[in-house]
Amino acid sequence: MKFLGNVLATIVGLFVFTMVFFFGILLIGAIAGGDNEEVEVKSNTVINLDLSKIKHDYAGKTNYEDLTFLNGKEKHDGLFNIIDAIKNAKTDDDIKGISILNTTSDLGIAQTKALRDALEDFKKSGKFIYCYADAYSQKDYYLGSVANSIYINPIGELEFKGLSADIMFFKDFEDKYGIKMEVIRHGKYKSAVEPFLENKMSDANREQTTALLNSLWNSIVTEISKSRKVPVQHLNEIANGLLARTPEMAKAEKLVDKIAYEDVFHNDIKKAMKVAADEDYNTVNIDDYAERVATISKDYATKDKIAIIYAQGEIGNGEGDVNVIGEGSMRRALQEARKDEEVKAIVLRINSPGGNAMTSELIWREIELTKKVKPVVVSMGDYAASGGYYIACNANKIFAEANTITGSIGVFGVLPNFTEAANKMGLNLEQVKTHENAAAYTPFKPLDDKFRAFTQESVEKIYGVFVNRVAAGRKLSFAQVDAIGQGRVWSGQDAIKIGLVDKIGGMDEAIAEAAKLGKTSKYRTQDYPEYEKKVEDILAQFGLAQSKESLIKEEIGEQNYQVLQHFKQLNNQKGVQARMAYEIVLKY
Repeated sequence: MKFLGNVLATIVGLFVFTMVFFFGILLIGAIAGGDNEEVEVKSNTVINLDLSKIKHDYAGKTNYEDLTFLNGKEKHDGLFNIIDAIKNAKTDDDIKGISILNTTSDLGIAQTKALRDALEDFKKSGKFIYCYADAYSQKDYYLGSVANSIYINPIGELEFKGLSADIMFFKDFEDKYGIKMEVIRHGKYKSAVEPFLENKMSDANREQTTALLNSLWNSIVTEISKSRKVPVQHLNEIANGLLARTPEMAKAEKLVDKIAYEDVFHNDIKKAMKVAADEDYNTVNIDDYAERVATISKDYATKDKIAIIYAQGEIGNGEGDVNVIGEGSMRRALQEARKDEEVKAIVLRINSPGGNAMTSELIWREIELTKKVKPVVVSMGDYAASGGYYIACNANKIFAEANTITGSIGVFGVLPNFTEAANKMGLNLEQVKTHENAAAYTPFKPLDDKFRAFTQESVEKIYGVFVNRVAAGRKLSFAQVDAIGQGRVWSGQDAIKIGLVDKIGGMDEAIAEAAKLGKTSKYRTQDYPEYEKKVEDILAQFGLAQSKESLIKEEIGEQNYQVLQHFKQLNNQKGVQARMAYEIVLKY
């Protein structure tokens, strides 16, 4: 009887699993497939620039080995899809203007700069840009300052105070709980590991962080000055004294044009469009408009192509995706573009703080092979630092935004050690081995001098390779690169002065340079990479990561969660790292 019960339970279990799997696949297919209905844009329409869903430069295209019916669907909600849509709107007779209404975004400062440039160009058409917010963060205001008219709620506030950086130090935490981070590094500025060694910021770290913040702020305030016709010196005085903190003060300092409620903002748009006060004006969300533009605007009859390969996120292992740069997708993309005779040149768009040194080297090698066939031009986003600079250094030309964070030429290794904590809990690990160096490193034994020496040797070797790669790519001596390296970070503006970058410019300038080097004047662009995934990859991620994150945050609090994530990130770092100082949290 028990046997029959077990059989029945097994059959029921298999049935339930099959049904859950089947309907799960249908649900995933529905979400991945999306709505293919073409967006209608009526005449006399305003674009609503809602950036809440826009995060990456490239939204990506994923192919599933086991679910081929999901393949072929490319997302068009990346930053550069949005920028392309704004470019199209400039000459679209149906589009009369752009509304920036209470929008916030996860875009970085260089990404925001690229978007702002597109809006500045849009204004040349004579069409309007109106911006309204109940409250402006500093980054939101930086974007909104490009508008023809800026509105603020009567009881709102405007944040304009300069930049700051928060860096958390863990040394006391380590001492208190018996957790030690064994650090092996090269580079006096390698502040990615400094928080585990000290209780406060070193002079070298403070020097580079201060220089970086000043350079970034100068690039921001210079553009605001041009748009608002307020001298940079006076803008700095406003920031120092918080002289624009209330709507009245902001208007008096000419940072906003109108103190009003949202209904007044909409009525002014109606007036600009000559729409009756009792009627609604036509709107289209920017992501919907971007989807429409992406599907109808490309001229596939044009033979020549410029390949745009996006390297975004931390540099890790494996295939990679829109959040992680993996050698699988990156090498495949470079190989495909290299072998495609219609591709005349390649733009490598980098937005990465670095990561795994071995993966950086593999991508560098693929770029080196590609350069022998066709030119490679780099466009830097928010970051192209450490490993992110490693994969940029051998390009034919390098473009960066003035507020790009780059450099950080240095490497390190971190080994968590719990010996003291284990001793306090009464734990003792004994090892038995056949040879002197047979035992691998364990966090439950003190780091011995021999293992430290071997690891230091590896770090020094990789640093030497890194510096030589940069020296060869940038036509500098080893000593020159070592002097500006040592893990120090630079703004794009400062990186030009020391030879790490060729020109200040965004994606458009990089594409134009690539076309010039590729000797083509009529071309279209093609985005890479396409990510290859299996069904278990999507099932493993579907809905689980976010809910788990939310639960942990709720239980332990936001600050404790950040500390936990920091240690988790270090634990996941395999091998020597070419990574920038991720502990710096910039407050825009």
